[in-house]
Amino acid sequence: MAGNTFGQLFKLTSFGESHGRAIGGVIDGCPAGIVLDLEKIQLELNRRKPGQSAIVTQRKEPDTVEIYSGLFEGKTTGTPIGFAIHNTNQKSKDYSHIKDSYRPSHADYVYDQKYGFRDYRGGGRSSARETASRVVAGAIAKQFLENIKINAFVSQVGEIKLQKEYQQLDFSKIESNAVRCPDLEMAEKMEEYIKSIKKQGDTIGGVITCVIQNVPIGLGEPVFDKLHAELGKAMLSINAVKGFEYGSGFEGVLMKGSEHNDQFNEDGTTSTNRSGGVQGGISNGMDIYFNIAFKPVATVLQSYETINKEGEKVMTQGKGRHDPCVVPRAVPIVEAMAAMVLADYTLLARTNKI
Repeated sequence: MAGNTFGQLFKLTSFGESHGRAIGGVIDGCPAGIVLDLEKIQLELNRRKPGQSAIVTQRKEPDTVEIYSGLFEGKTTGTPIGFAIHNTNQKSKDYSHIKDSYRPSHADYVYDQKYGFRDYRGGGRSSARETASRVVAGAIAKQFLENIKINAFVSQVGEIKLQKEYQQLDFSKIESNAVRCPDLEMAEKMEEYIKSIKKQGDTIGGVITCVIQNVPIGLGEPVFDKLHAELGKAMLSINAVKGFEYGSGFEGVLMKGSEHNDQFNEDGTTSTNRSGGVQGGISNGMDIYFNIAFKPVATVLQSYETINKEGEKVMTQGKGRHDPCVVPRAVPIVEAMAAMVLADYTLLARTNKI
């Protein structure tokens, strides 16, 4: 299986399956001498881990990370950072009913067709459990970036949509509720809606907004390695993501060029930021902001029609422990992927210096 490594200079190669002994990764390219706060890394994992509230999967995993290399006396050594997160609460029997059939809109079918067989326990490598490795790498990238601030939050669940601009929000409130929406009134509505969907044995999608602040001018390579293109790739690599837009996004098509252009101030900043902090694929020093659309989880706890390995129509029913809505737990994953991109492009920018 190819495609398990992300990044050019700051790289993560992840390994493991949902119901295997462990998941983990190797981070290569992290500079030496960075003082790592291990508690901050664990805090990021705690934000992503299952079982943290009534509106997420009730699988109970401590998600404690063990770092095996690349760290000495609390500082990075510049050598590969190897780590693992051991699985402790697998219930593989919950998936025996799909051993010979496929969940609609899940990776089950294409994995079987591509590789000739699949690990059906929790989805194996296709499970979102793999993203815990990304969170570890992103937490380390955040500590390397220092002054760059990355905040993601839930801005929509189903049809319940936050109407405020991000500048009107208090990011310190993101972690004050289970949904991770900084508007507490909207958070309550979203949480109740997710609970009602869960009672139906169904799932619902949503949108996460990410804001990156204090980004220096000059990150990003023109043509194929544009900064926004790499951010898009990073976000679209996350399980269940169906869409990415930055800056004015699709709303920009409704405007004329004279309306859409960001006019310069004398200091090089702009009076508006419809560009979303990126122009020509290069950061311009303004806030980078984007939206990521997540589909409803494919596994529904209802009876449904599907096909088996012989192509025959069969009826089955979803079982096990699953998220009714992925967006609350996906917030730290979005931040982690953004941090890895920014760390990678910060290192790439250094190679351009004479």
